[in-house]
Amino acid sequence: MMINETTLNELSTAELVRRFGKRFKMYRMWAMKTQQEVADHTDLSVSTIHRFENGTCTNITLRSFILLLKAVGALEYFDAGFPELPENPYLQRRGGQEAKRIRHRKG
Repeated sequence: MMINETTLNELSTAELVRRFGKRFKMYRMWAMKTQQEVADHTDLSVSTIHRFENGTCTNITLRSFILLLKAVGALEYFDAGFPELPENPYLQRRGGQEAKRIRHRKG
């Protein structure tokens, strides 16, 4: 089921993590890997993987999520979901340097 951006923004962080867990399970099964095989490939326990997949572990770290994606050969999808942005002319400073941070002027 596809979900639009407005609906995604309305979901809690925990619900988004639950959705990622369910989707990860589909990718793991598609890759023909057991939870134990994924655990062996990462430093995560089978229990953590199981809880992530069934939605009871909603505080997984980004590091763990990346390890899970690597374990099932799906890291490319992470990159596809968060692609690099084109150059923004408003972020260019004098002399062609790129701005390092955003500052709002007072007044």
